[in-house]
Amino acid sequence: MQTFVKPISMQVSLQPTPTPTQPKKIVALGDSLIYGFGDPDGGGWVERLRRQWMLPDSPGHVVYNLGVRGDRTMQVAQRLEVEFRHRGELRNRVPDLIILSVGVNDSARVGKLDGKNYTEFSRFETEIAVLLEQAQQLCPVLFVGMVPVNESQMPFAECLYYNHTDQYKYKEATRLACVERGIPYLDIFQLWMTQGDKWLRDRLSEDGLHPNSLGYQTLLEEVVNWEGTLEVLSPERHLLK
Repeated sequence: MQTFVKPISMQVSLQPTPTPTQPKKIVALGDSLIYGFGDPDGGGWVERLRRQWMLPDSPGHVVYNLGVRGDRTMQVAQRLEVEFRHRGELRNRVPDLIILSVGVNDSARVGKLDGKNYTEFSRFETEIAVLLEQAQQLCPVLFVGMVPVNESQMPFAECLYYNHTDQYKYKEATRLACVERGIPYLDIFQLWMTQGDKWLRDRLSEDGLHPNSLGYQTLLEEVVNWEGTLEVLSPERHLLK
């Protein structure tokens, strides 16, 4: 009896076909910490991440840096949705993730050490809540917290006095607002304050406010190894370096 064997081209494979991973589109909105001011070598942690994802063996995610120096929470909220709607490069789709980082400029005292905060605290609480809720209506959100300043270098720009006490107050309000809404919050302020004064100063620019190149590299490592980032970008987590 003759046995008929199907040609290879006709044989059906029982092995599952791998599903290609679609690159994610990410918008990073905020102040100079997003913009990357102070890092002439790498352009900041967002730019360093963008370059890393352009390598041949990377997941190829698309990152839009939408940081504006000096922005406060209210200003980020005002431009959030317009910026979001115009960043959908692949088949006109909107972004998959928003990374927010803002608040330090709200905390600054204007004109003198005991001057008024740039954004009064109760108003800030309202504005950060509005920003987070607005962002959540668009897509998943991550929040990267502020970097502690070098108080001995104040004032910044001869008129803005940043200090750790106010920074802590504003970042805690932000962290709690994120917790209430289930938004992952990376507490950079707490992480850096526990490292000691010399460690901190080694990572800040001479202006005492912005990270330097080492500081932004440290930020990048903390962001890509943060569980909040890994969970959102899963299953590509093994490609984050």
